[in-house]
Amino acid sequence: MSALNELNSWNSDWSKTRVVVFGLGVTGFSVADTLAELQAKVLVIAEKADPERIDTLQVLGVQVEVSSNESEQISLLQEFQPDLVITSPGVQPVSSFIKEVIRKELPLWTDIDLAWRVRDKHGANSQWICITGTNGKTTVTQMVESMALAAGIRAKACGNIGVPILDAVRDPEAFQVLVVELSSFQLHYLNKIEPMVSAVLNVADDHLDWHGSFEAYGLAKGKIFDNTRVCCVYNSEDQLTQQLMNDSVNSDKAQAVGFTRFTPMPNEVGWVEDILVDRALVEKADEAAELATLADLRNIPVLSPHLLANVAAAAAISRAAGIQPNEISLALQSFKLDAHRIELVLDKDGIRWIDDSKATNPHAAAASLSSFDSVIWIVGGLLKGVDISDLVSKYSKILKAAIVIGVDREPVIAAIAKYVPELPVFEIATAKDEVMLQAVRKAKEISAAGDVVLLAPAAASMDQFVDYADRGESFSRCVLEEVK
Repeated sequence: MSALNELNSWNSDWSKTRVVVFGLGVTGFSVADTLAELQAKVLVIAEKADPERIDTLQVLGVQVEVSSNESEQISLLQEFQPDLVITSPGVQPVSSFIKEVIRKELPLWTDIDLAWRVRDKHGANSQWICITGTNGKTTVTQMVESMALAAGIRAKACGNIGVPILDAVRDPEAFQVLVVELSSFQLHYLNKIEPMVSAVLNVADDHLDWHGSFEAYGLAKGKIFDNTRVCCVYNSEDQLTQQLMNDSVNSDKAQAVGFTRFTPMPNEVGWVEDILVDRALVEKADEAAELATLADLRNIPVLSPHLLANVAAAAAISRAAGIQPNEISLALQSFKLDAHRIELVLDKDGIRWIDDSKATNPHAAAASLSSFDSVIWIVGGLLKGVDISDLVSKYSKILKAAIVIGVDREPVIAAIAKYVPELPVFEIATAKDEVMLQAVRKAKEISAAGDVVLLAPAAASMDQFVDYADRGESFSRCVLEEVK
């Protein structure tokens, strides 16, 4: 085998390295495909797999074994005797397979670790901007990409955002900058990378069933700051993000920059009324640079407080990467949010129907609820071990009614009964193919001019839908059919 510490380039000799890839989703496939191109010896072990992916890898000479039996998976691992294991990030650390890898003291990576080592495929190493947070990370990642492109930089958003990072590394476009969205799962397993800029947008209860505790979840998020070379960006309104930055490893020489929805202090980027202002990445401490205005956000119909924080974060990150104010303003003028993120579906008879299906946890739902005054709230799904009580209590005054869906309805109904006992509650216990239709019909029945019918479930969607997009599309379709 080649010593792993010598494998620091695409041009290193990977041919003697034996690698087990665990999982064959989008990420696992990109890892196996990359390793095949590097001529490593590869075994893929997967609980399930797309037949087309199996066929493709077998043509490339990659051995694929599909088994849901944990003992068989471990036997395959032991028989192959790998030098390295690369896991799909969604695999829980308590799984028997991961425990066996740790017991055998085998190096354990994800695709992020491999991508960092081979990022020089097209010559010079790409620069990495790494972004995480409980909410907003996809929007901020996309904004930073658009700002970099406006500056004439060959940039690509990748990672947890949908494009596997290894696909971006191998792209013939030879990107100069990778804007990498990282999930808490990826960060849990992450070893060592050295981002140019890193950011934690916020940290709130989410994925506690996976990480085991809020503390473990927060520590995973904080790993993104480790070894940052130029700038660490934190949320001035979220003390934990600053604490995670302060506790990070080997990032002392990086500048610390905060972002805020409010008037920025020195070393912050924030809003002065309707102007986005940089007081951090300027030549003199008493200077300020105007970056953009609210008028630049003309393509975004609902300017929520959460969105304003995202814009400030993206601008801070981009300024740290050397992007100029006029380029930030230009990018924002054409920027549009992805679907299902506080998206206006219909405005009719004074009633707005808003799809925020991407609000898969209470923190994200709060961003929507804080934007409106009279809400008929469609809420519920898979709570992932998170308590929804604080959310219900905080926004009780703006709720007109709650329509509760999903498998975890009881905790939602109990929280409403405790904190807003007078609130009308309508439980939708119908089959999953009818649930959104019944929810929309009920909302239509009880809504009046001035109301917002808001799908912000504060929960994951996989109990009744394929994913949050499927849930949002179902809502939009029913609204346009039943209301319009």
